[in-house]
Order: sequence, then structure tokens, then C-alpha cells
Amino acid sequence: MTSARDNVTPSFARQAAAETIGRLQAGYRHNIAPAVAAVARLRREVGRDPHSSPTGWGLDDLEALTRIRDEAARHEDSAAESFSYAERIRREEREDREDRAVHLAVTLWALHQQSLREDPMHVSRWTLGHATRRLAEGKAGTSDRADNEDRGPTGASEKDTRHKPVPDADLSPSVRKRFVRIGTSADFEMLGVRLRELVLLLRSARIPLDYGLLADQLNRWQVAALQADVRREWGRGFHRAYSPSTTDDGKREVPPVSSEAALVSMATDAGD
Repeated sequence: MTSARDNVTPSFARQAAAETIGRLQAGYRHNIAPAVAAVARLRREVGRDPHSSPTGWGLDDLEALTRIRDEAARHEDSAAESFSYAERIRREEREDREDRAVHLAVTLWALHQQSLREDPMHVSRWTLGHATRRLAEGKAGTSDRADNEDRGPTGASEKDTRHKPVPDADLSPSVRKRFVRIGTSADFEMLGVRLRELVLLLRSARIPLDYGLLADQLNRWQVAALQADVRREWGRGFHRAYSPSTTDDGKREVPPVSSEAALVSMATDAGD
């Protein structure tokens, strides 16, 4: 059965980040020289503004975003050319938010994927809250494997905890504290710094993230009226206990994506 959220068009930020990372990830994991070089350049831009830093000019993290915008513009009514001054300002502000969101998401992925060839660190449906929960449980990777050497007479492994969620009280306090700090970030720069700290831990544990979804959330987070919704998505993801059976088959519930029209409308309302 198709739900209403299945028919919502992904935001430009989500489309662009997923497309860019998908292309670079494949090349990087196969050690293709141009992709490896591109990822190295992107990694050095983590935390920098996408346009004010000259070293970031010409990187391909915003190429897909620009193309997606151009394609959408060609399908708009010709009357859209007669934007009022206020409408032009709103459009520029929206594009600035998208640029920052995609740039941060793509550069964080480049940091996350560094030196890892075996596994992709951008994986669909691995939300920020879900990945952090996995880290807080002290687990690594995306699946738990039974230790065959420790199987008892019934054939069950005493160390096999694949389907036993870790109680909240037993989660890592330091990881939880980092996650809370992300949620209480006062501005986008601070948010980027705190996400970078968490991504380094996720890389060590080889736990992936859905960077397309993260780009969409970073885009919405920059609109004050939408920050609570984003924080709610992160919190709900964290409180859903890890379950391989509902993660790998794609049936686990994920937050809805934002259509561009809906996001523009909400941002406009917030600014009025």
C-alpha cells in the first residue's frame, strides 16, 4: 500500500547529496584515481563555507545541486521570471541554505569514507539517530554476527545478541552526550563541528549514515520554524532500538522527506 509520504518529491538538497555521494562512493571504493582525488579535496573542506573558501571553488559537491535547480527552473512557468524583489531574496536565501546543507553533508561523508574501501559509509535509511544508537550500544558495522565458537548445546550462541536491544541505561554516556550536543547546537557552524566529531566516531566503528537524508535535515534545520521537527526526527531515530531485520530490508519507518514546494512555503511563512 502506498502512503502519502511515498509520493513526496525529495528536496533538492537530498537529491543532490545522494547523487553526488553515490557517484563518488562507487569510484572511491574501486580506487579510481579521479574519485579518490575528489574525495580527498572534499575532505579538506569540512567546516568551511561552500563559497567563501577559495579552495572549495570548483569542487563537484554542488554540481548536481546546480543541475537539479536548472532542470526545475526550465519546467517552471515563464511568469516566474518576473520575480519581485522580495521573492528574489527568498530564493537566494533558500539556495544559500541548500548550498550549505549539501556541502556539509558531502564533505562529512568524504571524511567518513576516508581509507574505507570495503564498506560504503553512505547507506540509505541509516538515519543520524539510528546510527548514533548503534554507536552508543558499543557495536560496529551494520550487522551482528554470531560467534560459532561459543555456541551451546542448543546451538544458540551465548554472545549472540542480534535481536536483544540494549536498554537505554546501558548506552554509552559519552556518545549520548555528543548526540545531545548536536541537538542543542546554537548555529550552523557549531552544528557542523559537532557532527564532524560524531562522524569520526562512526568511521572508527564503520557505522554508515544516510547522507541524502542528512542533507535534507540540514537544509530544514536552517529554518528556525523547522528546527524542532528535525530534532524530533533525530530523537525518534535514537530511541528506536537497532534491529537488523528491519534495517536491511528497508521496511523500517523513516522520517518523511520534504518536497521543495512545501519547504519553500514553510520557510516563507516562517519569515513573515
